[in-house]
Amino acid sequence: MTARPNIPAVAAAPLAARIERQWDADIVPQLVDYIRIPAKSPHFDAQWAENGHIERAIRQAEAWVRAQPVAGMAVEIVRIAGRTPVLFFDIPATGGLPADRTVVFYGHLDKQPEMTGWREGLGPWEPVMEEGRLYGRGGADDGYAVFAALSAVMALDAEGVARPRCVGLIETCEESGSYDLPAYLDLLAPRMGGVQLVVALDSGAGNYEQLWVTTSLRGLVNGALEVRILEEGVHSGDAGGVVPSSFRIARQVLDRIDDSRTGVVKPAAFNCDIPADRLEQARQAAAILGDATWKRFPWASSCCDDQATASIFAEPVTKDPVEVVLNRTWRAALAVTGADGLPPTHIAGNVQRPFTTLKLSLRLPPLVPAAAAAAELKRTLEADPPYRARVSFAYDQAAQGWNAPAVAPWLSAALDAASQANFGRPAAYMGEGGTIPFMGMLGAKFPDAQILVTGVLGPKSNAHGPNEFLHVPYAKKVTVATAMVVAAAR
Repeated sequence: MTARPNIPAVAAAPLAARIERQWDADIVPQLVDYIRIPAKSPHFDAQWAENGHIERAIRQAEAWVRAQPVAGMAVEIVRIAGRTPVLFFDIPATGGLPADRTVVFYGHLDKQPEMTGWREGLGPWEPVMEEGRLYGRGGADDGYAVFAALSAVMALDAEGVARPRCVGLIETCEESGSYDLPAYLDLLAPRMGGVQLVVALDSGAGNYEQLWVTTSLRGLVNGALEVRILEEGVHSGDAGGVVPSSFRIARQVLDRIDDSRTGVVKPAAFNCDIPADRLEQARQAAAILGDATWKRFPWASSCCDDQATASIFAEPVTKDPVEVVLNRTWRAALAVTGADGLPPTHIAGNVQRPFTTLKLSLRLPPLVPAAAAAAELKRTLEADPPYRARVSFAYDQAAQGWNAPAVAPWLSAALDAASQANFGRPAAYMGEGGTIPFMGMLGAKFPDAQILVTGVLGPKSNAHGPNEFLHVPYAKKVTVATAMVVAAAR
């Protein structure tokens, strides 16, 4: 896509004034209602259709979109039998711009599950506004996206700023790996026209002081590892020293994947070379953020006798800001995110348990083929099981990572201008450690499109975890910046 050579500069102040008014009077109340809906993604709510929470969330968004005074806008909930629905809106171009050149906005309305550990007075479905932060599940990931996208379009139209045709694709399956999305892309792509720019408002921010552009996303393999050594539990005094612990076997098997001392994922199949441009961007991001790259996490306090020499907090794998950025964006990492076969400690007897099942989450570098990695993970875990135990690994998700295409000069200039106008700083670029399967799908569907992935998940926002919040002042500025970038697209 090219930019017209004499596009007039777009003033940020009038856009910001309109967008702030709409956020305060309309969008924040909508997000308060949205947070109250436990619209857990299908992976976490097998009865999602019967429970109706996803339906409530998408109908709320649809009703709000329909109520906005946008000339010529068409809105519908698109449904394919047996799949989660998507919200689709289509807004004609203004200012005489071509009708066949399209900006696509992406977001999602499904949510992660509750998670424990919310501080007193907060909860996943209880919205609380505190010092500009709207706490509750899903506001930042990613309920705000549909509201921000349309607010950006409406502000441009109110100020008489020409813009391309704008299409919205808001799904309800992203937190489950977007497994329903390919079918909708096949169905809706012919209606989208010539996609010139994709704006995905579902990513992170290194700080709240400038616009952050996501340059890559890691892939993901999720699955369950089961180690079974007995048919039923037996007295640990009788079996200890004879029957190997299923948990110890699981530890041995996991050591094939990552080093338990360092966390380094060892097999070559789960690693890749880091491109030179991404290394340079990591250095630049690290220079901006410094120790905030690791201090942003809620480290547990430590109890130390020698406070003069010991840290009062638990420590990260590394404190080198460049290595922190690379570890969370371009290197593999294994986490155990759940377990079965382990009774709660207050009712755990002296019993040698028959099995241990661990839920594994293996983050993959952006260029590692996810399907091949899933197959290799299964082979590695199941091969030659210790003590001839029954070891099995079943993966339920293999999501491909994503490496952004080169940024066109017009988009780079527009991003810097939007960031300077709203924050007084240039745009910053960094990979993210999470996974958005949609980006790879859309990149394959529209290979010539420019792609802007940005978001509001900055320090302490804690998406997927307890105390998740939306930084409302930052979200307003991201909305204004988005409007300015859309106005530059031609």
